[in-house]
Amino acid sequence: MKNVEVFSLLTDFDVSLFQAGKHFKLYEKMGSHVLQHLGVTGTYFAVWAPNARQVSVTGNFNGWNRDSHQLFVRWDSSGIWEGFIPHTGNGEIYKYFIRANSGEELEKSDPFALRWEEAPKTASIIWDTWYEWKDRSWMTARAEKNALNKPFSVYEVHFGSWAKSPESPDQFLSYRSMAGKLVPYVKEMGFTHVEFMPLAEHPYYPSWGYQITGYFAATSRYGTPQDLMYLVELFHENGIGVIMDWVPSHFPGDAHGLHRFDGTHLYEHEDPRKGFHPDWKSHIFNYGRNEVRSFLISNAIFWLDRYHIDGLRVDAVASMLYLDYSRKAGEWIPNEHGGRENLEAISFLEDFNKAVYGTFPDVQTIAEESTAWGGVSKPVHLGGLGFGMKWMMGWMNDTLSYFQQDPVYRKYHHRQITFSTIYAFTENFMLPFSHDEVVHGKKSLLYKMPGNDWERFANLRLLFLYMFTHPGTKLLFMGDEFGQSSEWAFSRSLDWHLLEYAPHLGIQSLVKQLNALYKQEPALYEKSFTPDGFAWIDGGDAANSILVYARKGDHQHDEVVVALNMTPVSRTGFRIGVPGPGEWQVIFNSDDRQFDGSGVYIQPALSADNIAWMNQPCSVSMGLPPLGGIILKRKSQE
Repeated sequence: MKNVEVFSLLTDFDVSLFQAGKHFKLYEKMGSHVLQHLGVTGTYFAVWAPNARQVSVTGNFNGWNRDSHQLFVRWDSSGIWEGFIPHTGNGEIYKYFIRANSGEELEKSDPFALRWEEAPKTASIIWDTWYEWKDRSWMTARAEKNALNKPFSVYEVHFGSWAKSPESPDQFLSYRSMAGKLVPYVKEMGFTHVEFMPLAEHPYYPSWGYQITGYFAATSRYGTPQDLMYLVELFHENGIGVIMDWVPSHFPGDAHGLHRFDGTHLYEHEDPRKGFHPDWKSHIFNYGRNEVRSFLISNAIFWLDRYHIDGLRVDAVASMLYLDYSRKAGEWIPNEHGGRENLEAISFLEDFNKAVYGTFPDVQTIAEESTAWGGVSKPVHLGGLGFGMKWMMGWMNDTLSYFQQDPVYRKYHHRQITFSTIYAFTENFMLPFSHDEVVHGKKSLLYKMPGNDWERFANLRLLFLYMFTHPGTKLLFMGDEFGQSSEWAFSRSLDWHLLEYAPHLGIQSLVKQLNALYKQEPALYEKSFTPDGFAWIDGGDAANSILVYARKGDHQHDEVVVALNMTPVSRTGFRIGVPGPGEWQVIFNSDDRQFDGSGVYIQPALSADNIAWMNQPCSVSMGLPPLGGIILKRKSQE
């Protein structure tokens, strides 16, 4: 028997789809696959390297011999090299040795490998993604959990720094050990979804996962692929969806990775004006190359298919859409029409979303897109990019800028806090307080807030109440939910000891109850993306820095009224317009003592007066807490 047998999993149709940019399940054919051939168990290898004159598999099994196990190039000009190596199987470490047409010699990890060695080692590992899933009940019902008219509250997590073992603070928790801690915590806090910053294999830990080399491999830092599947399954068993950050925008230049894979710029543009990212010193995928499109879309489908992921948050979409992103004049090449739009990337994103929703209509794709690009969350057939949601970066920036103002000056910045409702329904927006807002000298959310310690915590409680009652879905980065004091540091655990102190415990309790309220009040989620779900009652009271607005659901009796006092001045006898007569109850008060608020007495129920006010037919006279907000709901007439 030869060292390498002629064998292929690829049909002519597979190759034609690959070359057309339309093969979205390449992971079933490319990479390494353990199987039986002629009665012998071994591994089939397939790798795309069209500019190579030799491709060999090297590993422990052959003493890393560069010539003993040479793959065969296909006859169809696809540039795919393949072959079957007997008596190799799961756990075997390997790389591809590539001798380029130029004579250059390269050692590359497998772009389709399902597992890699733990960094700083870089070899691929033959593995599989077989797992006996037990989450059928979740998978059959998740369309409802992921729907755009349902509560969607996301807890964003950087896996390596959420928590560490007290006994070994320098060690990561594994996927399985994390499952016993993180899943019950997210459930207790009431979040509907968890979002993981990238868990695909990345060599440089301080990149937070955004510099990926192993697109099809769960990072080995925390365990095996099956360990991650167990974690996902446990979230599903507890009714929690799992979103993963996905990075099709760029990749690092590590020698073992995708960069110059076969001695040429295979995955990236050759011209640095299109292929090199000046901000991240990384390389930009060539979206105009069909085989690269097949690679990337297959990768998206892979995580949804093999790992039962419920959504993909797509990183750095703005950097993909604009050819001049972060570039000066002369550093970029206009498109064929002379414009700055990256037509190839736009087409790729449209194909990506069509493929994802065509295959998994019950998931969500979410764009991290920071510009005024139109139609990001509009379906492709209506001229949009096809995402399910888009991060509302303008809201985030304006909100944090406003809240950082000393309350005495907020009246001069009133438009900053009301402006978002002008464009709130142009997209399906998610309101993000993400990891990016609490690093690089930006301070923690708590320490962005002005004033003394009490005022800081009161402002943060008020910020969260405003967020949960503003139209749009929600995202909070880990640590925000208990008022982490210091900036996020990827190298260490969150400061869980802060929960020994009442103010931090109060913030945590507030977020927990806001999540519960969000899920039980249809007015807060049923019409998050349509203008008839929101109405200003008084958005113009700049002098008092008070906001009053209504949130509406499908049924009139679900309507709630929100009043926010953005100053530390406690208001008494303050008249608020309400949409109708009857008894109005306070269903939430951010200043309540259970949240370590001041506990200023607020009458729990008020009968509406037949006095028109704030363009409403009725009104109530009530107190408003300092740096606090309340939610009113009319008592059922049943």
